[in-house]
Amino acid sequence: MTHADTVFVGGTIFTAGWQASAPAAVAVIDGRIAAIGADEEIRALAGPTTEVVDITGRLLLPGFQDAHVHPILGGVELLQCDLSDAVDAADCIRLVNEYAAANPDAEWILGGGWSMDFFPGGTPTSALLDAVVADRPVLLMNRDHHGSWVNSRALALGGITASTPDPADGRIERDADGNPSGTLHEGATDLLGALRPDADPQMGYQGLLRGQSALLSQGVTGWQDAFVGAGFGLADTLEIYLRAIEEGTLLARTSAALWWERHQGSEQIPALVERRARAAAVGRPELFTASTVKIMVDGVAENFTAAMSMAYLDAHGHATENSGLSFIDREKLKAYVQQLDAEGFQVHFHSLGDRAVTEALDAIESAVAANGPSDNRHHLAHLQVVAATDIPRFAQLGASANIQALWACREPQLIELTFPFLAPELIEQHYPFGSLERAGADLVAGSDWPVSSADPLQAIHVAVNRVAPGRSDEPLGGEHEKLALASALTAYTFGSARICGREESTGRLEVGYLADLVVLDRDPFAGPSEEIGTTAVASTWIDGHRVYSR
Repeated sequence: MTHADTVFVGGTIFTAGWQASAPAAVAVIDGRIAAIGADEEIRALAGPTTEVVDITGRLLLPGFQDAHVHPILGGVELLQCDLSDAVDAADCIRLVNEYAAANPDAEWILGGGWSMDFFPGGTPTSALLDAVVADRPVLLMNRDHHGSWVNSRALALGGITASTPDPADGRIERDADGNPSGTLHEGATDLLGALRPDADPQMGYQGLLRGQSALLSQGVTGWQDAFVGAGFGLADTLEIYLRAIEEGTLLARTSAALWWERHQGSEQIPALVERRARAAAVGRPELFTASTVKIMVDGVAENFTAAMSMAYLDAHGHATENSGLSFIDREKLKAYVQQLDAEGFQVHFHSLGDRAVTEALDAIESAVAANGPSDNRHHLAHLQVVAATDIPRFAQLGASANIQALWACREPQLIELTFPFLAPELIEQHYPFGSLERAGADLVAGSDWPVSSADPLQAIHVAVNRVAPGRSDEPLGGEHEKLALASALTAYTFGSARICGREESTGRLEVGYLADLVVLDRDPFAGPSEEIGTTAVASTWIDGHRVYSR
């Protein structure tokens, strides 16, 4: 008789296709699920060397998979000037001062994680930074990484003055006299790109390991890295992954989304094909692939660069002439997506505003018309505003909805910096997850960490309640946009496994599947939905090996 390596007994389990959890036990042999059944049946498979994991009162489910995350960027920022735990503007300044004092030899003060709602209009000034660091340039990305806060030294080094024009894909925040005030939006940060030193390769590598550790502690056993390339102060992150594979330090199953340079065109496709081939040459498809291309269609609503169908409003509620930025001409976008689809690439779109969603769906539609249906599994991330007419198009086109559910609640950045500047019709269309599900769209889930918390359970709480954990606000979008707990868990397990091309071996509790598992400290099905956010990860397992324990 072959004994199990590990058995999980005494608790409940959940997998895709179920509406709730159920009592069951699981046995693991050679890194795969070998049996699922009643406690006594599974205990009978235990031998003298079997690890018996008692999960009484707990829930076992497939490991979470994050379909839109930035592990290396997040990890590097944890190693730099990390403002993600700051509680207000004064706390940001304190952390910058402490970091600068602790790193007197750093040529630049780099990092990020500050929240826009800490500052009037979401735009901090260089004067705040000058008060603590005047002798060295400072560049700190905001939480959503669509803008940066810089001091006067950085502006001077970049030659950014009142006469510097806004780039086509960004904006320089200015004071009443037209002088740069200290916040650079979108492509305006690139005005400092050639001056800002890249993180050295060793820091990038350590960033991956630090980011992986953070994600494993959240029960995440696989992900799609939504930025694999050079940028944000990082050299080519594909090299970092290839090193980690060679050295045996990459544990999480990774799907790399190769970065599309929006200032270039189809001439970059041969290089993307070559990069995909380099990843395939490693010969570890169960661990690492690079068959996706990430395209930024628009920006974000807080700085008025998300592409909307209606103009943004000014502070008095009057329509402006700005309806956001489409970073790529819509006809060119169609052509690029047709070519990428023909090459067998999956396209991962950043589509936040409703006009951007329409443009991405139009591009997929043109690819289907040109190339015929495929299994490339294109998906649109963020989906802050979606036109009602576009909701059924997801299922019709086979496009998946990649949701960042943590954002679908009444949080300060949305209430203070977005809603006052949007037409009422756009507010009503926010994060329509329930509508997408009812229309047959495949839902996948991601965090966008370090933009926001990587904790899937916090995001699942919001998906189910449309209210932030610990709060009792009016649900954003009403009852009809809520997801059932089973739907939210499925999106974060099987849904994301499918989008990463690993649904036949991960994302389900099923005999023969890889034992990528997470044990929660309680069964969220057993309590009220308002308590989902109090659930925590007890342990994380990959290939049947424990990789995290609380």
